[in-house]
Amino acid sequence: MNENDQIINIFKSTGALLEGHFVLTSGRHSASYFQCAKVLQHPEYLTAFSIMIADEFEDKKPDLIISPAIGGVVLGTEVGTQLGCRTIFAERKNGAMIIRRGFEIKCGEKVLIVEDVITTGGSVKEVMNLVQSANAEILGIGVLVDRSNGTVDLHRNQYSIIKLNAVSYNENDLPHELAEIPIQKPGSRYS
Repeated sequence: MNENDQIINIFKSTGALLEGHFVLTSGRHSASYFQCAKVLQHPEYLTAFSIMIADEFEDKKPDLIISPAIGGVVLGTEVGTQLGCRTIFAERKNGAMIIRRGFEIKCGEKVLIVEDVITTGGSVKEVMNLVQSANAEILGIGVLVDRSNGTVDLHRNQYSIIKLNAVSYNENDLPHELAEIPIQKPGSRYS
């Protein structure tokens, strides 16, 4: 069994890989959904996945880890623990990603962005804009699940633990069999 299959089995065994009709955080529809929080609640998996991301970026020596809330917060915090870095998160207010709670990105800081799942990369792009507007340096992006199968290229130093070709659809292009299933909205933006 290869590493991808092992990770998929971990997702299935923890109930993190769901099947049905889902509206993703991106607004797209899919027959599958990764509820990463269900796998990350288990310390052994949270630590293992965080170490994988931390190992990828350790030599770049980040000063700061930032994650989009809510999904990336737990993973980002543990990656920060593994790297010994200050860790913050950005969150939505009135539909826009912002820095709150007294957090700050300092000019010139070397920043690693950590996210649990990307489909279109929209939330990560918004966080990248926040980092750039603070005149800080983006070292890279660490992701647990890349649902785009690597087609979303956000940064030259982008690392995903697992890349999947998870099919998603625009609301107007749903296949008949998916359209007949009641919609679930487990993502943080639309729930």
